[in-house]
Amino acid sequence: MGGPGKKIMLVVGEASGDLHGSYLVEALYRRDPSLEILAVAGEGLKRQGVKVLFDVGELTGMGFAELAGNLGTLWRAYRRLRGALREQRPSLLVLIDFPEFNLRLARAAKKLRIPVLYYVSPQVWAWRRRRIRKIAQCVDRMAVVFPFEVALYEEQGVPVTFVGHPLLDLARATEPRERIVRQYGLDPSRKTIALLPGSRRREVAYHLPPMLEAARRLNEEMEVQFILVRASTVDRRIFDGILARQPVRVSIADGNTYNILQLCDLVWTASGTATLETALMLRPMIIVYRLAWLTYGLARLLVSVRHIGMVNILAGEAVVPELIQGEVTAERILDASRHILGDPALQERIVGKLAQVREKLGAPGASGRVADIALSMMAK
Repeated sequence: MGGPGKKIMLVVGEASGDLHGSYLVEALYRRDPSLEILAVAGEGLKRQGVKVLFDVGELTGMGFAELAGNLGTLWRAYRRLRGALREQRPSLLVLIDFPEFNLRLARAAKKLRIPVLYYVSPQVWAWRRRRIRKIAQCVDRMAVVFPFEVALYEEQGVPVTFVGHPLLDLARATEPRERIVRQYGLDPSRKTIALLPGSRRREVAYHLPPMLEAARRLNEEMEVQFILVRASTVDRRIFDGILARQPVRVSIADGNTYNILQLCDLVWTASGTATLETALMLRPMIIVYRLAWLTYGLARLLVSVRHIGMVNILAGEAVVPELIQGEVTAERILDASRHILGDPALQERIVGKLAQVREKLGAPGASGRVADIALSMMAK
């Protein structure tokens, strides 16, 4: 148990981290209601009643070039959190993903002799593997969500535990299909495509326009309908502005991802956590990802994996199509969609492969396992 007066600082950097963080906090409070938790928080963590140090929506970026325009905010957040480490003296710093920012904060905590638990590893297996040595210097324990990550940290002497993927506890529908169809004004007789353009403003700006153009053109060819899932980290007005420029009917859902996904015949999704969410719901998808060209050029030099979608990485093959950079066009999305929607046997093969991916992600209960690790670290 943490004991009276114990504090945890929790830092996340985007919508997926806020989601995982909220379930971790829920698990921590179940085990020790006396804990005080300070956090960089989005809507999920705020609902858990944490003390908010900074709003996660201000931190979200995409890559090298995009983050450059947000450096002032990042520096302000870092100074505030570093100050909180000194003044509040938490018993533990818990970091979720967001590596460039969080590893700097881990170094500050190390100087203050505050133990650090890192949950959801930086993608060291994909690029900049040498970061593991830096992680070994400032992180006391890794809680990883993919089984192949364990060996990477063990080789460098970093204490590490595979906790399973937290989405295994979340990726399920909670409402009947009929209720969701009525809620969003959908036609149960039509094929349904979900649009998940990303959880960051720049992702939406890059991905949503070609998605909408593809939707307009596909709507002219077949009986199909579209529903867009808005991440809480992107202001609704950004979506409204883009949608106003494209004459196609698209329903908008604020979150409610899994209930939406259960309806879908196909999903157009930005690369990221949403691809795993879609895979766990066993829905065929097309993965898109576009960056600023400077960021993409640097990434090409650094990244050492064949695929960008975690679904394809875990499967070891191209289970679902990936459209990257200049391939993110209405025409390419349209072609891939026709191919999948027009081939029931292909749809069945994709679903079978996605089921195999799900098996690789461990057992449910990740948040509880991480909470137990956190409390054990505080008891030392």
